[in-house]
Amino acid sequence: MGDKDARFSESVGTLAAEVVDVLAPLGDVRWKKMFGGAGIFLEDHMFGLIDAHAQLHLKVGDDNRERFERAGSVKHARMPYYTVPDVVVQDDARLLEWARASAALAT
Repeated sequence: MGDKDARFSESVGTLAAEVVDVLAPLGDVRWKKMFGGAGIFLEDHMFGLIDAHAQLHLKVGDDNRERFERAGSVKHARMPYYTVPDVVVQDDARLLEWARASAALAT
């Protein structure tokens, strides 16, 4: 889980702003500070998080788990979120595709 004592860093805020910008086609995507990181929300439903180390994670369920596992993603503690590979984070179209499936799980 998140480190309650972690301090919010500029790199987390920068990544959160970039992710929200890329995911804008999904609708009302916002972020807010959480435990030194950031939660990524569609409307009021959290579907992503950025940890205190500026690593993006997306919500995973039965419909998209295999994609994350094939990519070598790592589960975030006991939460249903997995890391997003850098090659996906750096490709706006792929990130939007991966996030769309995660957002659908949260709503």
